[in-house]
Amino acid sequence: MLPIDAAAHSSRWRRRHPLDKAVLGLGFTVLAISLPPWPGAALVLVTALAVLLGPAGVPGRRLWRAYRVPLGFCATGAATLLVQVGGPEGLLSLADGGPVRAGELLLRTSAASLGVLLFAFTTPMSDLLPRLVRAGVPAPVVDVALVTYRMSFLLLDSMRRIRQAQAARLGHTGRAAAWRSLAGLGATAFVRAFDRAARLQAGLAGRGYDGTLRVLVPEARVSVRFTAASVTLLAALAALTLVLERPLS
Repeated sequence: MLPIDAAAHSSRWRRRHPLDKAVLGLGFTVLAISLPPWPGAALVLVTALAVLLGPAGVPGRRLWRAYRVPLGFCATGAATLLVQVGGPEGLLSLADGGPVRAGELLLRTSAASLGVLLFAFTTPMSDLLPRLVRAGVPAPVVDVALVTYRMSFLLLDSMRRIRQAQAARLGHTGRAAAWRSLAGLGATAFVRAFDRAARLQAGLAGRGYDGTLRVLVPEARVSVRFTAASVTLLAALAALTLVLERPLS
């Protein structure tokens, strides 16, 4: 199981309905994209970080390990705005207003990523996917997503064991050995994936599969109080941004 999935299953908000957490987490993302980057996105970033580390109870080390990957993409995308290609100053030069635009983009994307991570760190996929059928998503699409989600962990575990076996047999001692081990890992994982898929299909057929996977979903109700508090917080962030935008700019 991936660290973010393990954190979601042990989250303080695990028993809350996914809609409650979607209003808050995806609300942060929408505000980060729609509000002015300064001070709107900055306020959203600080508030989302406080909610993640505070009420949601996400460990800081796990949050950083998950956040540094999208943050790297955000920084890479923002860095492209610092330069311009061509023009009177040469083939490659600093763009006019590039640092300002890069900083604004970095604020927006990093704050929006925290909103998505808030939802991911508190909502296991096994709680979310079965409820999508009630939201109008076709059942076969949800079934494929569920099977893919569950089999991905089995495949990752198989790959981890194969790598451990290769390392125990000195399969990573040199460059040539490492490439041979990598090729063997890919071939073995490919064969095992097809074998697991075939066994899964045979098992479903033997259990009278009629086109729908029926799974137990933990009971949860939409909390009017939690949703109202989330909407109030989001509205307060938007109002505070409009109040502070003119003086700070």
